[in-house]
Amino acid sequence: MHIRAPAILVASRQHGETAVVARFLTEEYGLVAAYVAGGRGRQLRPVMIPGNLVEVQISARSESQLPFARPELIASRGPFITEPLLASAIGWTCALTATALPERQPYPPLHSALGGLLDAICQAPSARGWTSALIGYEVLLLRELGYGGEATRPEGDLPQLLVEMDALAAPLEHYLLADRRGDVMAARARLRELLGRIIE
Repeated sequence: MHIRAPAILVASRQHGETAVVARFLTEEYGLVAAYVAGGRGRQLRPVMIPGNLVEVQISARSESQLPFARPELIASRGPFITEPLLASAIGWTCALTATALPERQPYPPLHSALGGLLDAICQAPSARGWTSALIGYEVLLLRELGYGGEATRPEGDLPQLLVEMDALAAPLEHYLLADRRGDVMAARARLRELLGRIIE
């Protein structure tokens, strides 16, 4: 297997002293897990931030082997993860994607939507500007995996959007995150708490 493609880094987990096992979402190949040598080193650490857009070269000698990856940074989300609300939103969307999607099955609409959502989180002047996109992404993810109807982007003020966000918690947990390791929903609960503080 030899791949070179733009990708969104959606997960980066420490492996040994200096390496990481990362998950990259590509448009053509879907979600691909790969070993990144030196991923925790000084040079690659800023690249290995979930949410970053990278150009990744992935290769493996066989389909059963964990591939090796060499990522190059295209666009960084690093400047935005110092703000707790934005960091929480980026963290949740990446964790949801990395956990819910099956390996190596392409979902071009999800790749495009996730890129747009991450851009909105980083560029919108307020949470209202990206909360709607986040809910739309969750609905699209449910639909693409066979658990929902038409994907829509909800409208309304932030309190109304949070009602819609709350309604999606059960189907996300039941259909996409059941029997998964780790409490991924805790990241969503933290994001919901931070959004709720805005309207208090």
